[in-house]
Amino acid sequence: MEPGKYNLLLIEDEEKLTTTLKRQLDREGFNVEISADGIDADKKLQSNNYHMVVLDLNLPGMSGIELLEEMRKRGDHTPVLILSARDKVEDRVKGLNIGADDYLVKPFDITELTARIRAVMNRAGLKQATSLKAADLVMDLITRTVKRANQDIALSPKEFSLLEFLIKNKNQVITSKRIAEQVWGYTFDTGTNIVNVYINYLRKNIDTNFSKKLIHTIRGQGFILIDKNG
Repeated sequence: MEPGKYNLLLIEDEEKLTTTLKRQLDREGFNVEISADGIDADKKLQSNNYHMVVLDLNLPGMSGIELLEEMRKRGDHTPVLILSARDKVEDRVKGLNIGADDYLVKPFDITELTARIRAVMNRAGLKQATSLKAADLVMDLITRTVKRANQDIALSPKEFSLLEFLIKNKNQVITSKRIAEQVWGYTFDTGTNIVNVYINYLRKNIDTNFSKKLIHTIRGQGFILIDKNG
């Protein structure tokens, strides 16, 4: 796993959901390892060190509740956030009583999941950045707001995700293909110019009214967000 990042074990057997969550959590700066089986997850937990566990309850091999009980019995106090379609109060209370740090009911918004992960980690003493900066631009990852030179900038959810990815990779040239993969989840050439379109939207919002331009095109290579202080 890449050093300098928090290690997260995502235990979920819905393949489509797992792919979506991993992509988002990768963007949030986590090293994400995946397990789709309770028994496999238990082995991983006993042989690796994780800063956080995101745990589905309905798993093959060993249920999420059984896995959490085993973790706590052997003294593993890794923070755990439960994901579950079980929305009854008694289910949430049971999960929290056996040692979960938070409980999120499916379906959920991914931005709420990442905010809750940060909150759990903060309570556990694991601080992760809640804002990103580039020059005089500040992104608040909790409230999903953007300011430049203390002026509020309204962005669509996709524009926000694109800007977040660019800032996390600031001062690096990024290809359109990589942007499409990381922000839109495309793993193939769709034949569209969606990246160019959204780069232009973003430029109009964060660069047009400012003398110092942040987003630049490197012909034949891709795009770069330049922060001379970063």
